[in-house]
Amino acid sequence: MKSGKVELAEKTFHGMVDKNLVTWNAMISGYVENSRGEDALKLFKKMTELEIQGNPSSLSSVLLACSNLSLLKLGKQIHQLIFKSPMYLDTKVGTSFISMYCKCGVLEDGWKLFMEMQHKDVVTWNAMISGYAQHGVSHKALSLFDEMRKQGTKPDWITFIGVLSACNHAGLVELGILYFEKMQKDYRIVVKPDHYTCMIDLLGRAGKLDDALHLIKRMPFEPHSAVYGALLGACRVHKNLEIAEFAATKLLNLEPSNPFAYVQLANVYAAMKKWESVCRVRKAMKDIKAIKTPGYSWIEIKSVIHVFRSGDRFHPELENIHNKLNELQKKIKLAGYVPDLESVLHDVTEDQKEQLLLWHNEKLAIAFGIINLPVGVPIRVFKNLRVCNDCHLATKYISAVEGREIIVRDTTRFHHFQDGKCSCGDYCVVHLEEIYDVITLAHPDVSGRTSSKTRELLNMSVSEILALGIDEMFIWTWEYYFDYCFAGFKSCILGYYQVM
Repeated sequence: MKSGKVELAEKTFHGMVDKNLVTWNAMISGYVENSRGEDALKLFKKMTELEIQGNPSSLSSVLLACSNLSLLKLGKQIHQLIFKSPMYLDTKVGTSFISMYCKCGVLEDGWKLFMEMQHKDVVTWNAMISGYAQHGVSHKALSLFDEMRKQGTKPDWITFIGVLSACNHAGLVELGILYFEKMQKDYRIVVKPDHYTCMIDLLGRAGKLDDALHLIKRMPFEPHSAVYGALLGACRVHKNLEIAEFAATKLLNLEPSNPFAYVQLANVYAAMKKWESVCRVRKAMKDIKAIKTPGYSWIEIKSVIHVFRSGDRFHPELENIHNKLNELQKKIKLAGYVPDLESVLHDVTEDQKEQLLLWHNEKLAIAFGIINLPVGVPIRVFKNLRVCNDCHLATKYISAVEGREIIVRDTTRFHHFQDGKCSCGDYCVVHLEEIYDVITLAHPDVSGRTSSKTRELLNMSVSEILALGIDEMFIWTWEYYFDYCFAGFKSCILGYYQVM
């Protein structure tokens, strides 16, 4: 499992006649470590059906799977299951629950558990500090860090990841630099690549690109891809083409087929209206068959996970969602909202840009949540990319005109929208999704054509899609491959709630 050979581990596991708890735990944790949380939960379910009693390690892995998949309801069911068990008092278990609640967007429940725990180790403190940092409550994260030191718990290198993230999300550049230096001088902690990534992101968000570049050149080891990725992302926002090309070149030298470098460099060119350069980068990306990670959002309604992507044409309630979005668009425009057309980095008309923005995946999920969740219940949306500028702006207005609390988790943090404000204080450097790639599928009137592959897929049932081989799916463009993954993802999720 640790070497990534999951199939070999599965074969060995299933071939064993006698399996003890250590064997089951190794397999469950291995699935989680290899980003196969669905399989981890299935195996845990099978283990409980065989009446094999888990231990703190079992629960820790399962709760991490719930966190990664944002399965809040399942996490709560597990909490209820072991509430009266002796394991509930275990520090590792308690810490796992704190982390799960924070990562699923329920910060207050994580804090409540933290306060109830009688024994807290450094991992417990780290979970809560990181939780506050990820939710943008930077002052609480830094205050908790001070309290941790006062109570005699020595911070480790992970503690400072949370502290630097808290500074990053609040734009506390000078304080972040101070903590970065104190970590080395006062605590003798060896700086790791993740610390540098935090610092590059901190400096880059603040527009200090030259300082970020200088820090990279002073690193005592070869920078890894995340460092150049953070620098490249900041270059798009601050439109620094020279450093963007440098960062993209370095990133591609490390990972020649990394689609992120191509997408972000194309975004920099597009932001500067250099359309010929955009086409050149996209052609290069196509030539090496780099597949960009598709953007999507999901929301849980009545124990069912609903997944949306920009320009979605598959959801059964799509007509109601579009009607709701049109209604919301009118309301928020009256309240002062003006679409941020720069969030569409493509050479199309303004009307087309506005329509594309309206159908971004997080807006679809939010509208679906408003339709299906009663007033007073927070709308929790999760997405696999950063929220774009326009969606961030529109969601603030939607929270005001609808009187709803909307919580959006993207790849870096939680955004809590309420009464027209966001917890991030609008300090968020965003990486925009490439949405033109889905125009053929979602907006044939814009692209002017619909391919035979598209029509073939649209006529397929879910079972027919799942029957396709993975190699055949890769021949198609990434949006078709995503539909394959989406169908399987949704199918698996629906079964998880039967685990308990």
